[in-house]
Amino acid sequence: MSEKSGHETTEHEPTKGRLSIDPKGLIYEAYRIDGITEAECRTIFLDWALNVPPGRDLTECAKELYEEYGIRNARHPMTLIISDGTQETEPPRRKGGRNVRRTGRATGR
Repeated sequence: MSEKSGHETTEHEPTKGRLSIDPKGLIYEAYRIDGITEAECRTIFLDWALNVPPGRDLTECAKELYEEYGIRNARHPMTLIISDGTQETEPPRRKGGRNVRRTGRATGR
């Protein structure tokens, strides 16, 4: 039983710092803030993303967060932000360079 809340904790109930990808518990705490806005969740998610260890795939980490928190909290604004983070994106393509500066327009390659 948790001393703070008086509730029994189970292995399925999230606990702060339990996930190696969220050691500070930023995402955990975001889900506990009553009335948190989508904008505040974006800020927290960005702070979390900046602290993901080098070499870890952010998309895979976001999927792990979604499995831990999002499934049980479908209507929470952080779930929307995490869900966006699970989407695969294409790497950015170069759209300019010397040719654009010279001609004033990009080629449609």
